[in-house]
Amino acid sequence: ITVSVRSGDTDTEERRAMLRHPPDIFITTPESLNILISSKSGRRLLTGISTVILDEIHAVAPVKRGTYLMTAVERLVPISGEFQRIALSATVRPPETIADFIGGYGTGDEAGEYTYRKRRVEIISSTARKQYEIQVDFPDPSIDPDNESDWWLAVTDGLRDVIDAERSTLVFANSRRMVEKITRLVNEREGENLVYSHHGSLSKEIREVVEKRLKNGELAAIVATSSLELGIDIGSVDRVVLVQTPYTVASAVQRIGRSGHSVGQVSRGAFYPVNTKDLMEAAVLAESVGSEDIEDIHPVGKPLDVLAQVILSMTLLEERNADVLFGEIRASYSFHDLTREEFDLVVEMLAGRYADTRIRELRPRILYDRIGNTIKARDNVRPLLYLSGGVIPDRGYYNLRVADTKAKIGELDEEFVWERSLGDSFPFGNQIWRIIRVTHNDVEVELVSKSNSVTPFWRAEDLNRSFHLSKKIGRFLEEADSSLSSKEYRTRLIESYHLTESAADSLIAWLERQKEATGVLPNRHVLLVEHFRDPVNVSDTKQTVLHTLWGGAVNRPFALALSAAWEEKYGYQLEIFVNNDCIMLNLPHDFTADDILALADPADITRLLRTKLESTGYFGARFRENAQRALL
Repeated sequence: ITVSVRSGDTDTEERRAMLRHPPDIFITTPESLNILISSKSGRRLLTGISTVILDEIHAVAPVKRGTYLMTAVERLVPISGEFQRIALSATVRPPETIADFIGGYGTGDEAGEYTYRKRRVEIISSTARKQYEIQVDFPDPSIDPDNESDWWLAVTDGLRDVIDAERSTLVFANSRRMVEKITRLVNEREGENLVYSHHGSLSKEIREVVEKRLKNGELAAIVATSSLELGIDIGSVDRVVLVQTPYTVASAVQRIGRSGHSVGQVSRGAFYPVNTKDLMEAAVLAESVGSEDIEDIHPVGKPLDVLAQVILSMTLLEERNADVLFGEIRASYSFHDLTREEFDLVVEMLAGRYADTRIRELRPRILYDRIGNTIKARDNVRPLLYLSGGVIPDRGYYNLRVADTKAKIGELDEEFVWERSLGDSFPFGNQIWRIIRVTHNDVEVELVSKSNSVTPFWRAEDLNRSFHLSKKIGRFLEEADSSLSSKEYRTRLIESYHLTESAADSLIAWLERQKEATGVLPNRHVLLVEHFRDPVNVSDTKQTVLHTLWGGAVNRPFALALSAAWEEKYGYQLEIFVNNDCIMLNLPHDFTADDILALADPADITRLLRTKLESTGYFGARFRENAQRALL
């Protein structure tokens, strides 16, 4: 049995070899699959398919990449005929929705009209209950969390104790910046390279070496982002440590599940929160992992930027009838409810209808014969399609290269690069690098031993907590508000929420301080509004915090609607800051919380949001990403 792997990193000779001798098992990515379907030689490789296996389907189903994948799977049917589809995941809810998502629709023709039948999909779900061994740890309460150096010293020592006690340990953090920070602190404390970094901005070659060394028992631990959350083979892992609380229950289940990965084994995980608020979220998450109360998955419906790229791909090799094209696209679950008006608007956009508007860069991408009702991609589309990242947006990263060899070792965020100067140093992987040269695409560096350095950051990282987890935090605080003073509550934290005694004492003390200051804890039934004066603020305003707890995906649009309503009524902008837990506003002193909340009429939220959204940097960034996906 022959096996071949095709991805963006596969070299040209390997690609030619698999085209000459098609393998029995072909492993690829959504991006490479779409490129193959859009080329004559690639289509020859994809004939005679009997089974398509979609591994870790939960990772792509709720995002546009999943829609992009399933449109490609549907396009395999005319090439290869119907085939069996198998989707695998440990964290899918509800399974019926994902079954519809992967099944799509079979098509027929009755009197010249497309007909659709939903494909039958069998759901196979194990009845065996996964066993977890979970602990939420926290530094000694005597350590002041505001003293950052002492605090991180305690966290680092705790990590070293876990790593020393196990044969292999996998440490997860929520961002690449935090991964680099933990790696540097642990190795500096140890005096040698005890742990190695693993994240998407490291080169493929470095990641593969790190994975292989852990699998062979040559490394004690890896510090990773979600890059190791999925099923990459790294061998047996004794324990998983979560530094920072993940933003979804499903992510925590996936990460802890990397330990005890075989059937019947116990998955062992430890939470190491980075502050007391994070400790509260870790407690909620630990309880949720044990019950596997994960988020529902909602596939993206009718993403028109993805549709634009799909139309270009389907018309690249031959001229297509617009009616047939519309009918075939609707066989995909995500586009089944696509209207003809929506389809035609996208086609008109690709044909250059808006080329004379103020968007000067917009160029026609297709030849649209309205009389013959046919569509054909223009010649300039082929390189755009083949060189694009599919639906993964280009973040404008710089290549990080070794100055002497020009070997690529990773990628850096452009904003981080702009803030650096020649001679600056920073940790990356498990090394310290000094900047030697910066070009328009590359940052060239040399290795140095030790230096005062700034940890890199990547601005594009998504940090929104799920609404499902946010609701559970609200319920937790509601219980705490009424039970905080009882001895039974401390016992419940230890037994049901898996906190150590020290962690339970720290969390109770923190909640008591909050309740003493505000009289009540914010929860799902109580919106706490807190006013405070910033001693640095010399303007005639007061800072007001709405403790919503809704998560950033809800807080941000609500804040934008509030801002739009304020501007309409008072004629000037309201300064607002948002995170997962609260909305902070700078208000004139004579305004109350009731004045603000009265502005947000639920029936008017959509209009207010649209009014404000188009003038925000958030909209501009997403618009650029969507235009890029549409290959405009």
